[in-house]
Amino acid sequence: MGRYLGSSCKYCRREGMKLMLKGTRCDTAKCAVERRERHMAPGMHGWRRGRHSDYGVRLREKQKVKRFYGLLDKQFRRYFSRAERMKGNTGVNLLGLLEMRLDNVIYKLNFASSRKAARQLIAHGHIHINGRKVDISDVAMKVGDKITLKNSDKSRKAVKEQLASNPNFIPQAWLQLNPDKPEATIVAFPTREDVQLVVEEQLVVEFCSR
Repeated sequence: MGRYLGSSCKYCRREGMKLMLKGTRCDTAKCAVERRERHMAPGMHGWRRGRHSDYGVRLREKQKVKRFYGLLDKQFRRYFSRAERMKGNTGVNLLGLLEMRLDNVIYKLNFASSRKAARQLIAHGHIHINGRKVDISDVAMKVGDKITLKNSDKSRKAVKEQLASNPNFIPQAWLQLNPDKPEATIVAFPTREDVQLVVEEQLVVEFCSR
């Protein structure tokens, strides 16, 4: 089976679901999950997996979140600590904080085709926040922050080409996008419905709180 799937979406294959780590590739027939399903033997035993312990189930949910947002353990722990100190549901708070990472925001605005591409765009100095250049991908965005591009033809061309590649794109309600300039503003804290990852966040909280 492995020879059909390749190695491009190994985390998607491991989790048995789309994590969108490859951006638009995950919506095509090249996605490892789609290819696995095509070549999998028919019937209920086509894909067999051993039973997980309670610890293993909770660990898997945590790892799923880490891989989706491209985090290291130390970074994940920092976000979890912040989420614990906030009012409300810790799991929902955690996902909201991760959605507000700059690299995720750039991806959600369709300024880049994937979170990896968004990090590259940021690292090369193309993104400004409130008029100041930022080259750190995990900057925590706040409601009211304005995202603009570096004043150069190269910066505008790259983002406009990406926007043009998906003319029917509509940003989520917590993001206000002006595609003509292009620029955007964070207008609200993201809700649980804005998170595209299918995950049991309460299991993540239970794992990290043990």
